[in-house]
Amino acid sequence: MYYKLNRNVMFRNYVSFGYITDNRNFGYKKADNSSDDIGDKIVSQAGAVFLSALSQKPQTLDDIIREISMQFSAVDLETIRSDAKEFYSELEQDGFIVSGETMHECDKKDLRFSYRKLVPTIMNGDSYPTNKDLKRDTQAFLDEFFGNEPQLTNLHIDITNKCNERCIHCYIPHDNKVNHFETDLLYNVLEQSNEMKLLHLTLTGGEPMLHPNFANILRKCKSYNLSVNVLSNLTLLNDEIIEEMKTNGLLSIQVSLYSMDSKIHDAITQKAGSFELTKNAITKLIENDIPLQISCPIMRLNKDSYKDVLNWARSHNIRVGCDYVIIGKCDYTTQNLRSRLSINDIKDVINYKIVNEPGYCEQLRNEADQKRGNTPDDIVCSICHSSICIAENGNVYPCAGWQGYVVGNVNEKPLRDIWNNSRDIQYLRSLRNRDFPKCIQCPEKTYCTMCMVRNANEHPSGDPLTVNEFYCEIAKYNKEIVQNCKNI
Repeated sequence: MYYKLNRNVMFRNYVSFGYITDNRNFGYKKADNSSDDIGDKIVSQAGAVFLSALSQKPQTLDDIIREISMQFSAVDLETIRSDAKEFYSELEQDGFIVSGETMHECDKKDLRFSYRKLVPTIMNGDSYPTNKDLKRDTQAFLDEFFGNEPQLTNLHIDITNKCNERCIHCYIPHDNKVNHFETDLLYNVLEQSNEMKLLHLTLTGGEPMLHPNFANILRKCKSYNLSVNVLSNLTLLNDEIIEEMKTNGLLSIQVSLYSMDSKIHDAITQKAGSFELTKNAITKLIENDIPLQISCPIMRLNKDSYKDVLNWARSHNIRVGCDYVIIGKCDYTTQNLRSRLSINDIKDVINYKIVNEPGYCEQLRNEADQKRGNTPDDIVCSICHSSICIAENGNVYPCAGWQGYVVGNVNEKPLRDIWNNSRDIQYLRSLRNRDFPKCIQCPEKTYCTMCMVRNANEHPSGDPLTVNEFYCEIAKYNKEIVQNCKNI
């Protein structure tokens, strides 16, 4: 008999216990919003040893038992065999592992993602869960187990800041886009992250496929059983990259598509021909059953055509997210905000969502209900509690877009040291809702999300505590919409 981990599953050994989870908290949702998640499971210390013996490749039970026996030298092989078969049978029923009489049968039973298996969605855009009692996610479990001691589960790495597009709304100054992340240093960071039990990694840039070792980087990530999201314009996609992506069941792609009108898309990217390259690459990913999500930021240039992207994505069973949030540049200049929608335009977008995206109003209401339980002593957001980012020069910064706030550098100190001991990180972790007194007293506070990078990047000196009032008006309108959505 052969056994292997499900291709959509991650396992982490915390020595005193084991944690196994599917990719639902980290990968992109399916277009049909089907709920076929496996879930997660805690196993004992002995169970962690049994799970550690498995991999993403089929192994015979005899080989697995020999590896387990090295940790239980006082136990006879037949007892280990009996316990292993019972334990693996339970995990297989839960969907975490697969087995087969042959290696081929084992691989065949480990079904991979396929667009052809999706039920066509009737939505124009996002669909939203209406159940308030959603499954507890991985971070909630770890927070509870470790007593809210910060655990790094999400890492964002700019593997290059070079880019072959010049998007008008980008928060990274184009003059800075000149360097790659040194490969040896990157691999060292991945090894450090593995030791810290990292689960999810975002690879971006710049354009990550400009990195000369991009395919090898994907292979390295797979070796650490990491959930990997790649943020790319896909204009440089090639057969080698596609073949490597197909081997990783924990990999998904996010690509920006701004309009189905090539002139509008190319005007935003400021690269002629970029629309055709991106659209054709999306089609290739679909043909190869590589999980994909389209991001369509809504701005002045595409406010009248973004809906075409929603409809095109729906016709191809691709999940698509549209957002009107555009943040200022990370050097605290704001020229890119000329592309941002006006408040009235944003209201039009919200109205469209209410009418055309079932569950959106209910989602706003649910989120507001959940935030009503927040207290002045609660943390502001997850930055530096579960996530961190690293720039191509080794600078560590709090979250995407906030490259101007450097909390350390992996060329100078190990990532764990920065995570645990950086004074800047300790400061950010110390911030609480009470540090934003205006927000605590605001009647729309449950319809708003405090975002320090939005504050900092639009403040002349980068102050994260000065509230960005542009979004206050949006929160007020969201509240109004929810209170009246039955009449819309």
